Amino acid sequence: MFELSQTFSFDAAHTLKRKVSAEEAAGSRRIHGHTYTAEIFVRGERQPESGMVVDLAVLREVIAGIRGQLDHHFLDEVSGLGAPTLENLCVFIYAQARLHIPQVSSVAVSRAAGDRCVYRPTH
Repeated sequence: MFELSQTFSFDAAHTLKRKVSAEEAAGSRRIHGHTYTAEIFVRGERQPESGMVVDLAVLREVIAGIRGQLDHHFLDEVSGLGAPTLENLCVFIYAQARLHIPQVSSVAVSRAAGDRCVYRPTH
């Protein structure tokens, strides 16, 4: 069993309604932005005809499409994302990638502040 991954980054703005201190909640409610790093993991056996789990060129094409939906966008307005949390970004990226590459096994999304979320569905 092999696991490959490809990392990409995007810059995006969002707001977030939070139940924390009034001072911290106010900062989250204002439009603000982050540089995000996402990593898509693909897991499987090598295909006999190619020797690859998935052609990385195909994975890069899929990532370009996902990045185009997120990079320099207002995440609150991205259709299908929901609240722009790290968790929802993981689920969104996973779902978009799986439309094209069924071997996608997990997704990680992080921000420079040190926050990171990993999504590994259990199906």
